[in-house]
Amino acid sequence: MTSVPEIQIADGVRIPQLGFGVYQVPPEATEEAVTTALEVGYRHIDTAQMYGNEQGVGDALKASGLNRDEVFVTSKLNNGFHRRDAALRAAEQSVERLGGPMDLFLIHWPLPTIDVDYLETWQAMIEIRDAGLTRAIGVSNFQIPHLERIIAETGVTPAVNQIEVHPYLTNEAVRAYDAEHGIATEAWSPIAQGAVLGDPTIAAIAERLGRTTAQVTLRWHVQRGDIVFPKSVTRSRVEENFQLFDFELTDEDVRAIAALNRDHRTGPDPDTFDYIPA
Repeated sequence: MTSVPEIQIADGVRIPQLGFGVYQVPPEATEEAVTTALEVGYRHIDTAQMYGNEQGVGDALKASGLNRDEVFVTSKLNNGFHRRDAALRAAEQSVERLGGPMDLFLIHWPLPTIDVDYLETWQAMIEIRDAGLTRAIGVSNFQIPHLERIIAETGVTPAVNQIEVHPYLTNEAVRAYDAEHGIATEAWSPIAQGAVLGDPTIAAIAERLGRTTAQVTLRWHVQRGDIVFPKSVTRSRVEENFQLFDFELTDEDVRAIAALNRDHRTGPDPDTFDYIPA
């Protein structure tokens, strides 16, 4: 089985650099999708309360026969649960659905324009970690001012910042801040929802290496040191996305792909996003 590199994050926790994401996987299809990923060799699953499919992840883990400590599981706090008491209850519910404590729990969005202060939420996350509901805590979609504030006010640095990163949005300033402060960067939407797969630069590299454009793009993320978790419910693509560790891009390839940046987001702007589920 392919050995996936691991990255050490806060509190001595190690996280596989390649994971399997279940964003937009329907709840009724999640157990099968995660089961397939585990069969292929993935040992890192990324879900969220907002996805509505934590139970499917938990069911797949239980049915897999794997020891719980063999699989790294991340979930994220729903936007509607940012106040302290709500956050603690929500974390307990995630643990119940997932069948045990999480390895990593993230604030999903900072929601800086609403009346619930993300600083209160981060203080609640510290309590959640200290209560043993998760081994490590982090954030998702946090910009530099958001990170600066929670670190300054609490003295606790997030283990991870999960942000949109792909060749058309390299997000270098946030990645650099993360690296400077010992925060691991996770890249969501790593292929820009498929937008980069037809890019001529990436296609030329893929042709030279005898790989797919998806594999080249995911390998680019890995070589830049980010954690990545592609999503597919098609077994052949799940297998393809796992085959990233028997080839390398040249430094020139990495620079050429990074040069495709056009600051194009496929998702919301974290500075203005304020969606709270009903």
